[in-house]
Amino acid sequence: MSSDASASTPAVLTALTGEAAGRHLSAAQVVERLRLGNLSSSSPAIRGRPRVFLNMASTADGRASLGGRSGTIGNRADKELFLALRTAVDAVLFGAGTARAERYRRLVKDESQRRLRLERGLAAEPLACIVSASLALSPESVPLLGEPDARVAVLTPCTAGELPVGVVPVEYVRASREGELDLRAALAELHTRWGVRTVMCEGGPHLNGALLAAGLVDELFLTLAPKLGGGADAQASLRIVCGPELSPPVELELLEAFESDGCLLLRYGVGGDRGARPPAR
Repeated sequence: MSSDASASTPAVLTALTGEAAGRHLSAAQVVERLRLGNLSSSSPAIRGRPRVFLNMASTADGRASLGGRSGTIGNRADKELFLALRTAVDAVLFGAGTARAERYRRLVKDESQRRLRLERGLAAEPLACIVSASLALSPESVPLLGEPDARVAVLTPCTAGELPVGVVPVEYVRASREGELDLRAALAELHTRWGVRTVMCEGGPHLNGALLAAGLVDELFLTLAPKLGGGADAQASLRIVCGPELSPPVELELLEAFESDGCLLLRYGVGGDRGARPPAR
C-alpha cells in the first residue's frame, strides 16, 4: 500500500471490552457509538453545568509530554480519536500554557468534519475555551486567535482587561473566587450563555487537577502509549494530573478499552461530585 493510501485509510481500533469486544472500528465509529450529542447536563449530579470529559495521553512511565509537547506521545489512532472527539462536543477547554506549547490552531480543520458537526446539530466550529489568569495571549503565541472562523471564549478570574485586538472576536467569562478562577461558575456560564452541554478538556495537567478537585469531571479518555520517556526535570515530571494530592483519590470505572498498534485507548467514568473548590495555582 502506498503511503498516500495508508494516510487516507483510518487507523484500526480493536475493542477489548463490552459488546463490541473483538470488533475493529475507526476512531469516527468509536465516537459515533458514544452519542455525545445525546448527553445532557440535566442529571442531578451535574445540573446547571456541561458534562466534562478529559482527553489525555501518557507514556507507560507517566509522562504527559515529550520534548515539551503531548502530541508526540500517541500514535495515529490516538490522533484520529482526538480529532473525532472534537466533532462531537459543544466546546473544547484548555489552559493558556497548553495553547502556547501546542501552538493551537483551528480546532476542526477538515470540511467533512465540520459538515458532520452540523449534521449532529452542533455549530460547525466548537467553542474554544481558553483558561488564562494573566491574559498573556496573542495570535503570535496562539495561532488560533488569528483564525477568522474560530469561536473563542477566555475563562479568567480577571475582572478587567482584554486580549490585544486580533482577527477573532473574543468573549470573556469572568468568574473569580478568592482570586482564583471559579471553574464551577465558569462552566455554568458556558451552559447558560452558549447552551454548552458537553466540554472536552485537553489539559494541561494543572487544569485537569483543578477540575478533578472541584468534582467537575465526568469521563476520562486516556491513551496509554507503549513508550518510556524517562527524565527527571520539572517538565519531565508532569503527569496527566498535577497539583495538590487528591484526597481521597478520585475513583475511575473502566467503561471501554481499545487497542491499536500497542497503544491502549481507555475510556473511564470518573467518581462523583466532590464539592471542593479548585486548588490555588
